[in-house]
Amino acid sequence: MATNINEVVYLPLEDVESEHCALIVGKGLSQIKGVVSHKVELNNRRAVLTVSNDEAISEAVKTVKDLGYGVSTVKGTFPVLGMTCASCAISVESIAKHEPGVVNASVNFATGNLTVEYLPNMTDGLKLQKAIQSVGYDLLVESEGKQQETLEAIHAQKFRTLKSKTIWAVILSLPVVVIGMFFMNMPYANEIMWLFSTPVVIWMGKDFFINAWKQTKHRSANMDTLVALSTGIAYLFSLFNMLFADFWHQRGLHAHVYFEAASVVIAFILLGKLLEEKAKGNTSSAIKKLMGLQPKTVMVIQPDGTEKQVFIEDVIAGDMILVKPGEKIAVDGMVTSGTSYVDESMLSGEPIPVLKNEGEKVFAGTINQKGSFQFKAVKVGKETMLAQIIKMVQDAGQ
Repeated sequence: MATNINEVVYLPLEDVESEHCALIVGKGLSQIKGVVSHKVELNNRRAVLTVSNDEAISEAVKTVKDLGYGVSTVKGTFPVLGMTCASCAISVESIAKHEPGVVNASVNFATGNLTVEYLPNMTDGLKLQKAIQSVGYDLLVESEGKQQETLEAIHAQKFRTLKSKTIWAVILSLPVVVIGMFFMNMPYANEIMWLFSTPVVIWMGKDFFINAWKQTKHRSANMDTLVALSTGIAYLFSLFNMLFADFWHQRGLHAHVYFEAASVVIAFILLGKLLEEKAKGNTSSAIKKLMGLQPKTVMVIQPDGTEKQVFIEDVIAGDMILVKPGEKIAVDGMVTSGTSYVDESMLSGEPIPVLKNEGEKVFAGTINQKGSFQFKAVKVGKETMLAQIIKMVQDAGQ
C-alpha cells in the first residue's frame, strides 16, 4: 500500500468491545516499525494511524488479526484486461499494491485475475480500476455473474481479431521468407519483401508498438517493448538499406535487409497469443458452465407455509427451500423433510444417484431426481462447495 510520509490512515476494527481490548490493540500497533503515532477510538471502532512507510499498514492489519481481533477489509477478484506477459502482471500487481487502502494484492497471469484485499473506507473497485487504467491496462469491475459473461464476450472478440491478424500475418510473411532465403538476387527482391512485410509490421503488429509506448510513458517495459524494438529496428534498418544502399556500398559493405525477420517475429508471436487466448477462452467457458449448474431462482418456504420464488442472491442461511423433481439444488443444506435420489456426479463423478433422507447433506449444483424434499440452507453464496470449486478453477496456477 502506498502512503505519503506521515499520512493518517483509519483502520476499521472488529471485536474490539472494551477498553482492555483497545489497550491490547494499541500496544500491538505501538510495536510496528513505521507507525509514527496511533490511537484506538473505541466508540468509533477504529484505529487512527500515522504511518511513514508503505509496509506499515499491511503490518498493522496483520498485527491486529494476530491479536485475535479483526479489521474490516474486503477481498475481491477482478479480471485484468490488456496483459500480454508476466511482466505486465508484475506491473499491475505493483500498481495495485501501491494504491492507498490496499492491504495485499496479487495477479495471476495464467487466469488474468487480480486478487486484492483492501480497506473499503479508503478505496474500492472503481478507484483500483482508474489506477490500473493509468498504466495502460484495464480492470473489469462488475457483479460476478455479469463479470463472467462480459469476460467471455471480450475473450471471444479478442480471439476473432487475433485469428484474423494471425492468418494474414502468416500469409504475407511466407513470400517474404521464401524470397529472403532463396531468391535474394531476383529483380526488385527488396521492394517486394518491403511491400509484403509493411502491413504485417504496421497493421498486424501495431498493438505491440502502442503498448510499448504506454509502458515507456510510465518508465516501464514488458514483452511488447522487446517486440516493438526488435521488429521496429529491423524494419527501419532494412528500409534505410533499401533506399540508401549506396551508403554501405561506398564503404565496401553489402546493404542487407531483414524484412523477413520483422514479419516472421510478429507472425509467430501473434500465433502464440492466439493459442493463449484460446486457452483463456476455454477456461472462461468452463467457469461459465460451472456457474450454470446453479439455478437463478429458488422456491423458499415462508414461515406461514406459503411458497415464494426468490433470486438465488436473496437466499440466506436458515431459509427453508423446496426442491421439486428435476430441479437443480441451489445452495448447500440439510434435508428436513422428504426423500429423493440426487445426481451428485458433478462432485463425485459417480453416475449413480444418491438417496437423500432427512438429516443428510445436499450440495449446490447437484440435480434432484424423481422425489420432492425440503432442506434448510446452511451455506449460501461464496460459501457453497460449488462456489469453492469455481474459485479453485479461477485460481488455478496461482
